[in-house]
Amino acid sequence: MNPPPSTPPRDPARLFLAMWPDPPTQRAMHAWQQVLRWPSNVRPTAPAHLHLTLHFIGNVPRARLPALASGLVQPFAPFDWVLDEFTVWHHGIAVLQPSGETPAELIALHAGLADALRTLALPVETRPFRPHVTLARHGSGAALPEGTTPPPPVHWRVDNGYVLAESAGGYRVLQRFAA
Repeated sequence: MNPPPSTPPRDPARLFLAMWPDPPTQRAMHAWQQVLRWPSNVRPTAPAHLHLTLHFIGNVPRARLPALASGLVQPFAPFDWVLDEFTVWHHGIAVLQPSGETPAELIALHAGLADALRTLALPVETRPFRPHVTLARHGSGAALPEGTTPPPPVHWRVDNGYVLAESAGGYRVLQRFAA
């Protein structure tokens, strides 16, 4: 019996720029997912897919990917980031976010990538940047059970650069940009 033919990647690619944590940091984020009380229809983010989205780009023809790989190179200064606050946003997006200030290095990278996207004639989100990690979708009503101690804050040493990723029934890293 022959294996089924492989499915070619969809065109266009649905793209975003993100910071992907290392495995220990992902485990610390996952600890928050595990301790929370979730509604029955929740769609948790797979632990290996927990990340910080820098920019959602949207659909881009695959023929443009080589230009993106070179056009999205930005200076990057490593920084420390602490995620210590759970909340549920509008439309049931359950997030882990910082209670403190956003690091200047993260703001600078976000702004530099926005300029690069504009240069490449790609869309840039107009809403204010609210850095966070999405723990789940359909999370309305999620909460820390009463009397439960929250997990420790997630201390993320962001020193492994950022990625160009594709969303297609899961996430796939297409290009890594080093710190």
